[in-house]
Amino acid sequence: MVTDNALGQLAGEWEGEEIIATTRWGQGGPASARVSARFDLGHRVLLQDYREERGGQPALQVHAVFAAGPEHDQYGLYWFDSYGFTPTQPALGHWDGRRLVFLRSSSRGQTRHIYESLDEDSYRLTLESSFDGGIHWEPVMQGTYRRIA
Repeated sequence: MVTDNALGQLAGEWEGEEIIATTRWGQGGPASARVSARFDLGHRVLLQDYREERGGQPALQVHAVFAAGPEHDQYGLYWFDSYGFTPTQPALGHWDGRRLVFLRSSSRGQTRHIYESLDEDSYRLTLESSFDGGIHWEPVMQGTYRRIA
């Protein structure tokens, strides 16, 4: 993984297996996903397309825009999904040397995105939600992705 650029760890073509938790939005279970991410705008923005399948059928789709901030460890995430989430502001994030962590807030609560580098060719994404201002967190999804290109 690229250590001096947290976004570099997410660039490329990926496949992954996921475990979706049962939440107020739906039933849990296994899923698979394909992720395609490429740099744009002078290597400062990463554009990501995510496609999830459950039971062989299309499920969640996401367009995500990751932007590097003015400081080397600050980032922003704009997340657009097929469930109808449209951000009014970026989720702020930081890089701690191994994990890229974002906190996304909306009228539906908060969602924490944790992108963790496992090695050069794999990463883990954990999503957790809070409905009480971050006091308690509930699992939403955890996936592990392997680089395919």
